[in-house]
Amino acid sequence: GNVPARSCRKWLRVFVNSAALRGPATMGENEDSEIIEHHVNEEMEKKRTRTGDLHTFLESVALSDRDGRSSTQSSHRLLAYSDALISIIATVMILPVSHIKIQPDQELQESLQQLLTTKIAVYLMTFLIVTVAWAAHIRLFQVIERIDDFLALLNLACMMLITFLPYTFSLMATFPENTLGILLFCACAIVIGLIQAVIVLYGFSRPYLLSNEIQISENRTYYKRHILKVILRVPLFCFFAGIFSFIFFPLSYALLALVIFLPYISQSLKWCRIQALGQLEEPPESMLYYTYHPKEPLSKERIEAFSDGVYAIVATLLILDICEDNVPEPREVQEKFHGSLIEALQNFGPEYLAYFGSFVTVGLLWFVHHSLFLHVTKATRFMGLLNTFSLAFVGGLPLAYQLTHEFAEKSRNELEAIQISCVIIFFAGIFQLAIWVVALFNERETLHPYVRYGGKEHAFMFAKLSLYPCVALCTFFITCILSQFSAPIFHLMEIGVPFAFLALRILVRITLALLRWAFCPAKPSHNALEEDDTRLPFNDVPS
Repeated sequence: GNVPARSCRKWLRVFVNSAALRGPATMGENEDSEIIEHHVNEEMEKKRTRTGDLHTFLESVALSDRDGRSSTQSSHRLLAYSDALISIIATVMILPVSHIKIQPDQELQESLQQLLTTKIAVYLMTFLIVTVAWAAHIRLFQVIERIDDFLALLNLACMMLITFLPYTFSLMATFPENTLGILLFCACAIVIGLIQAVIVLYGFSRPYLLSNEIQISENRTYYKRHILKVILRVPLFCFFAGIFSFIFFPLSYALLALVIFLPYISQSLKWCRIQALGQLEEPPESMLYYTYHPKEPLSKERIEAFSDGVYAIVATLLILDICEDNVPEPREVQEKFHGSLIEALQNFGPEYLAYFGSFVTVGLLWFVHHSLFLHVTKATRFMGLLNTFSLAFVGGLPLAYQLTHEFAEKSRNELEAIQISCVIIFFAGIFQLAIWVVALFNERETLHPYVRYGGKEHAFMFAKLSLYPCVALCTFFITCILSQFSAPIFHLMEIGVPFAFLALRILVRITLALLRWAFCPAKPSHNALEEDDTRLPFNDVPS
């Protein structure tokens, strides 16, 4: 491969001349010479191609230097950093909720009512608002694929304001009659929207930063106007919310809640207008992003990265309480337990059991989420919303862990705490199942063939996604009947679910075989080994 082209030609001439001196060549010798000549020509062609590519690269570098493009870079690491930052901010807001101490003689129902009106409401609202900002960040950087130093600094300013949003919500919840909290939130949202508008203007002024679809489009101006119009709606709503905070508080909160569901309200209004007035004029080109349509594509990779961040943070938060509350003081160990650390740690047995059970629950919910998105080929806006709801309840699992070991055994408070934990696990799992159901309505575009209707893995995926909702619901009702044994039943559920996952595929095959035998006895059964041999890799799915 390193032989110069001139040497190759000289060597070829020597070989041909020597063959001519030997006289007529045999058929085999002619074939060999043709093969050698073919390889030499192929090597020369590769050499010319590499040389041409090198010249092209040098010319492109020179052109980039002239145009100031050499400072651009891929946005992958910036997006990974942003996803990690937003997932942390969205999840750690559960800490003020899970660290509220409830006295053993205080009724949990009254405490829970107080939590729902303040801390839990703040956590859910903050999680939704922060994930709305994250979804807007996804759409923005689906349009702008490359960045430079200026865009990186603008993104850092945007991240700083997004991380400040939870503090403004805490002020709003602690001082609901004071307008400062809502004014700070509205100011942050307005500045975030303006920064994103500047990013759009800057990106469209340098087309080489944009995605390929927009770069080659003849209607780039239309794209810019449409994206700016969508981005600036949120600052406009927040501006009016800030004004109405001086006049009528509930209307301000209604406008802020409207921001979360604005895409779906806008799409519903558009559908009603089409039904009343007929089909509207189509844009010059179909928009892929910023359409407010539930089927608008979102980056599957960024959804997975954000979700992985939430699951990892929740799993990590669980150990904080162990490190903080379950390490005895040395003086206490010496006085009460005569220096025996093992006896001192035995008092924390329920806490350890609750920790391991909660960690297993978080890990298995992540495993189900991973299995689901392994078979998802395209994520949509509506699937992203359902994923946000699931992650919001996953973020509540530290609260479930805290409650399950907070109270005395066989008390009313313990029963209610375990039932709250069952509800949290149920909704975390049911929204995962909802993602798959929504994907089935457009399965040819969103799902791998194996998990579509009639696919090889359809029944197994349904069973995997249904396991946690069914188990959590059954545990809830069983604890209602056998309230005296609520804690053992709940911990048995946490321990038994991993073994159920291990045996799930076998159970699904047995169930399907029994159903075929009962309802379709004449239908020949497929060989499971043949099915396994004919599997395609997931990355071979045709687009």
